Formats: sequence, C-alpha cells, structure tokens
Amino acid sequence: MKIRKLTPEYYVKASALLQQSFPGSTYEIQLVENFHKNRTFVHEWVSIHTNRVIAYIAFSQAYHGSAVCGLHLAPFAVKPEFQKQGIGSELLRFALRQDVIKENTIFVLGAPGFYQRFGFEHCAAPLCPFDHGNGHFLSIRNQIMNDFTVGYEAEFHIGLAGRQKAGLSAGRNQLKGRKWHR
Repeated sequence: MKIRKLTPEYYVKASALLQQSFPGSTYEIQLVENFHKNRTFVHEWVSIHTNRVIAYIAFSQAYHGSAVCGLHLAPFAVKPEFQKQGIGSELLRFALRQDVIKENTIFVLGAPGFYQRFGFEHCAAPLCPFDHGNGHFLSIRNQIMNDFTVGYEAEFHIGLAGRQKAGLSAGRNQLKGRKWHR
C-alpha cells in the first residue's frame, strides 16, 4: 500500500471510494467534487493498493470569522472491504505527521472512541454548528478558550442546502462521525 497526495488522475477513483463508503449519500462526493471545482484550499491524501484507491482523507480550513483557526478533517473514508484492517489508522497517522497538518489545530466531527486513540480530545470551544453540545466534536492541539461557532468552507453548506431542499434531514444524526468519517 502506498500513500500519496490526491492528484487529478485519482479523482474518479476517490469519488468511487466515497460512493462505496457512504452508500445512499451523494453529499461526500459532492463535497469533494466542489472542493476541486472551486479550487478550495484542501489537503488530500489517498491510500493506493494495486492501483485502486482504498482510503481517502481531506483537511479543509476552519474559521473564526474570516480568520483561519485550524483545519477540519473531513471526509475520511476507507473502502468497505478494507475496513477494520488498520488502513484508515495508518492513513490518519500519516496525515497527522505531515508538516502542514501538525502545525495546525485539527477539528473533527466523528466517533470519539476512534479519534481519541490518535490524541484527539473532546472540544469545548469552539462550538460545532453540526453537533449540538459538541458530543462528537473533537480536536487536537486546540488552545482556543473563547466561545464562537467554528466556520467551515462554503462547500460543506452547499451540500446541506441540497439535502434540505430534497426534504432530507441535516440533523446531528446525519452529520456526526458516521456520515463524514468512515
């Protein structure tokens, strides 16, 4: 298995991975495609096995007003037949060692039991707009003490608006760890 930065030659394969990892949802695919289409500043890596993308991870900017205050880890996915084999853990550890990542506060909306193994802690501040009470909102290297609602790139909200127009819930159960992080 090799880990490398996502390049355009792997965009289609990464989209296929997201479709398999999040069955019944187009949100994650749309999110990543919009990142690319809009040239949004994002850090992405993939795990490659026999020329197949088997895992994907992305980090986009987090905001306090218009100022960048860290990075959001999302989406994160492992191809279903490769889950529970340590591939996602290896990809996450790799990403967390990269200079551009380890220099920043990282926020994640996900399963606390999984992310705490990598040093993430429950995040009291800032507040996550997608997780009332911050029960599934975690961070690493977070020195923020004041309350504010952390901002996300516009692409996160574009997908939510589409879900709401279609009559689909955009509540906490839709957005907590199991939806953005597989």
